[in-house]
Amino acid sequence: MGTRTREGGRPAVPAGAPADAATRTPLRLAVLVSGRGSNLQAILEAIARGALEAVVVGVFSDRASAPALQRAREAGIPAQALSPRDFVSRAAFDAALFAAVDATQPDLVVCAGYMRLIDASAIAPRTGRIINIHPSLLPAFKGLHTHRQALAAGVAEHGASVHFVTPELDGGPVIAQARVPVLPGDDEETLSARVLAREHPLLVATLRLFAGRAVTLREDGVQIGDERAVPLQLSCNNAFA
Repeated sequence: MGTRTREGGRPAVPAGAPADAATRTPLRLAVLVSGRGSNLQAILEAIARGALEAVVVGVFSDRASAPALQRAREAGIPAQALSPRDFVSRAAFDAALFAAVDATQPDLVVCAGYMRLIDASAIAPRTGRIINIHPSLLPAFKGLHTHRQALAAGVAEHGASVHFVTPELDGGPVIAQARVPVLPGDDEETLSARVLAREHPLLVATLRLFAGRAVTLREDGVQIGDERAVPLQLSCNNAFA
């Protein structure tokens, strides 16, 4: 899906946007993917309807067969895959990947269902400019199979988190979260679907903060505007409480 634009190719400004939205430069996003790309689609749809002042400048994957690449190409967005097997190390792969990413001059790199760990050598020069969406309420249930982990732990609440990427697996400072109940009779499939439905608005709402240049990673944590009150919590009306 393409971006709704005004004359000159700039994204349309949504009703109720800040007064400076018409002159502010749209946030340039590079998106890393490994799978279907449902979060990528949520980003593209938000841009198209004028709900996110951003442009996706490139989509990158470690899997040539990832359906997300086709989503990007159908939207007219440059998309490419690199195979980790073609490189002697994780660091070498990430050096090549981020060389391609950097060529698109992104303001922010979004890991949206990207399943590879990123080498510390690639993260360090981009600290504060890479975020990830993870299907759990971090710091709980890092890594894979988070819904299985949540069910095994017997928690009453589960959800998703958007966090800054650091060399620690799913260990970077958390920016925002969305919560869902764990219901009697839930299995991995039903719980996963419930979380995914909240991932999409969570990611878009968080990117809207970045588009407003409201998020800063400091040595003592995440700052949103003038406040250090994180992680933000997404309410049922898809706004941060």
